[in-house]
Amino acid sequence: MRPKEFDPDVIVDAAMQVFWQRGYTATSIQDLVEGTELGRSSIYNTFGSKHELYEQALRRYQKLKAEKIAVLSGPGPVKERVRLLLMGVVDEELSDDKGLGCMTANAALELAGHDTAVAAIVSQNLREFESALYEALSRAQETGEIAADKNVRALSRFVLNTIQGMRVLSKGYIGHDRRQLLLDVVDVAIQAL
Repeated sequence: MRPKEFDPDVIVDAAMQVFWQRGYTATSIQDLVEGTELGRSSIYNTFGSKHELYEQALRRYQKLKAEKIAVLSGPGPVKERVRLLLMGVVDEELSDDKGLGCMTANAALELAGHDTAVAAIVSQNLREFESALYEALSRAQETGEIAADKNVRALSRFVLNTIQGMRVLSKGYIGHDRRQLLLDVVDVAIQAL
């Protein structure tokens, strides 16, 4: 009998959903079997271990988020591009009925403090995000949209921190007026630029 063929990318996407919803520690191999519809041996033979599959899922998540960050390089005023990015976070958080939040932030909180491989992936993601913000804000400074005396590197880190903070606040303010809370943060962040 010929073994069942599957697309590893599709499996990584399915595993990403499982890990994103449950977290690394709470995800069992059985959860991955059910979520990917692969047998245990296929998971181990293809991906090596639960941890290696998690690393691939985290990298896949980062590629998906990179598409959203691309809004920063679009046409128009950079502050509006940043506002669109922040409003995208608001929309994601308000439509997130499972409380998933950001998989990168979840990985940072759950594992990065004691798992060097995950810490490296999280750090790479955050550095790439900061770089995209830095490039956009540098363009804004060159055109006079942002004052020449502003520290663009610090502003980039501030916006990155704002995004991650919005995700944490949104999780913590369930039952409150989360939309207004997040909109207030967006308004103040834009004013700071």
